[in-house]
Amino acid sequence: MRFGAVPTREAAGLIAAHTVRAHDVILRKGQPIPAEDAARLDAAGMGELVAVSLEPGDVGEDAAAARLAARLAGSGLRREAPFTGRCNLFATEPGLLRVDRAGIDAVNAVDEAITVATLPDYRPVVTGEMVATVKIIPYAVAGAALDRSCRVAPDAALRIVPYVRTRVGVVSTLLPGLKAATVDKTLTTLGRRLAPAGAAVVADLRVPHEASAVGAAIRAVTAEGADLVVVFGASAISDRRDVIPAGIEAAGGRVDHLGMPVDPGNLLLVGGLGDVPVIGAPGCARSPKENGFDWVLHRLLAGLAVTRADIVGLGVGGLLMEIVSRPQPRSGGTPADDDA
Repeated sequence: MRFGAVPTREAAGLIAAHTVRAHDVILRKGQPIPAEDAARLDAAGMGELVAVSLEPGDVGEDAAAARLAARLAGSGLRREAPFTGRCNLFATEPGLLRVDRAGIDAVNAVDEAITVATLPDYRPVVTGEMVATVKIIPYAVAGAALDRSCRVAPDAALRIVPYVRTRVGVVSTLLPGLKAATVDKTLTTLGRRLAPAGAAVVADLRVPHEASAVGAAIRAVTAEGADLVVVFGASAISDRRDVIPAGIEAAGGRVDHLGMPVDPGNLLLVGGLGDVPVIGAPGCARSPKENGFDWVLHRLLAGLAVTRADIVGLGVGGLLMEIVSRPQPRSGGTPADDDA
């Protein structure tokens, strides 16, 4: 691609590098220069224009962006028509965006003229949400560079994993001092979290804060068809031998991992009863603010496994916003009973 000043009389058919408004003529940036406009500007005394001309093998910005976007887009994504060297990708269904980070990095490393920007991996998205944009920086790119970008891009580097679990059973344990209104508000908040995924609470059991009662309730909500169980404890889980993990095991289930390097969300538990995942919710899950519970909940709703390795890998970026309602700030002060 050639870029620079050319005599105005020779600019017809070239691409305007900048918008020009002069002598009743408007040249649009990135658009071909009409012959009549070049002639009028030349006659008016404008001796040169900054313009772009393509060389053999160059690919125009829109065509290049569309081609690379098509290469990157996997299931659940659609491309919009390219414009000004940009081609955007949008979700066609709700779910989790999966991003091949190494693949996107490889594409961006090929040539400074070629860029791809995406939402973070595992980001929950809704239908119609923009998840990525391919932008060609200049007005054209060398065909060889575009070829390399498409070669290093893995198949379906971007895709939507749709939500598959829609029936959620909730077990809430009760202790003196825990208001019924608090439990009701917790269920309302959970319902709002589930709605974008097309999921809903199908069973709601409230039982004493005892392992045997928790176990019986977990069995009961799964018998009612729940494909995911969330247990809200009246007291935070502080050990694998505490009431909630003991209740999961009493139901015949398993505890896969307790604790996570996400704050708020430290005291989350993941386990299961057969093939039904069970989450022991941290206290912060009662709040509508984003916390570690959201990250695990959405992965499980999308049918993705959440392993110990997945959880321990969440530490970088896992320090979220301070919750105003905490008795003490995390930055110091007298230690408080942290129901994270």
